[in-house]
Amino acid sequence: MNRYGRMFHQTWRRLAAHALVRQSREFELLRRSLGFATLSLVTVAPLLIVVAAADPLKQSGFASWLVDGMGLSGRSARDVTHIISPPRNVIGTTSALGAVTLAVFGVGFGGSVQNGYERIWGLPPGPWHRVWRQATWLAVLTAYLYQEVLTRFALHGWLRVAVSALTGLAFFWWGQHFLLGGQIHRRDLLPGAVATVAGLGGLRLFSQFVFTPLLVSNAVSYGGVGVVLIVESWLTGVGFVVYGGALAGHWFVEHRWWQRLIDRVDRNP
Repeated sequence: MNRYGRMFHQTWRRLAAHALVRQSREFELLRRSLGFATLSLVTVAPLLIVVAAADPLKQSGFASWLVDGMGLSGRSARDVTHIISPPRNVIGTTSALGAVTLAVFGVGFGGSVQNGYERIWGLPPGPWHRVWRQATWLAVLTAYLYQEVLTRFALHGWLRVAVSALTGLAFFWWGQHFLLGGQIHRRDLLPGAVATVAGLGGLRLFSQFVFTPLLVSNAVSYGGVGVVLIVESWLTGVGFVVYGGALAGHWFVEHRWWQRLIDRVDRNP
């Protein structure tokens, strides 16, 4: 590559990186991630507790779902299970009205995620009567999390990693397209799904090395409150990855034509 080609290559990288940082700031990524974590803990977690308690296979409660998602083991897993596990009679004490209320709040969480995707792609907010999309997305999210826990017991090693990556890719690819009402081509949503799955894998590793010892120390120092704070921090990381992955996918699509120019320069030094 000649001198001009190298200058162009360096300039593109700086501009592209600056554009991604600017988009993240405009999107208020950190604030939305905190909102994602709060809504997850307040609206989705109670619904998942009821669903997990009704598990016909009786292999996992909600605490097991959380332990699997965070990649915990040993004492940290036991601490989370001890604090998060709901009473055994949770199904019997949940009224029909309570179940409907939980579902409604869960749909609100789906609406928040939909609004985030719309903001990333510069689309107007969807009409209120499309709430069925949010409800359907929430149901598929629950099924996705449920199968993730089942594969924990049925599969091991790289086979489990491969299955988890493929199902995650399918869910986040479909989820963006479905919540956006098909307004964005599936091809353009694939990079965001790939970035999200890769980010969740990185978060899982981070959780194993950072959150695991923090859970143990916080459980000793602060009891249940310390455990909940770590779980909330992890959920903030999940929100950061979900929205950040979609932002990275949008950035990739937006700057893809720059890459073609770079390839031409590289081929013609």
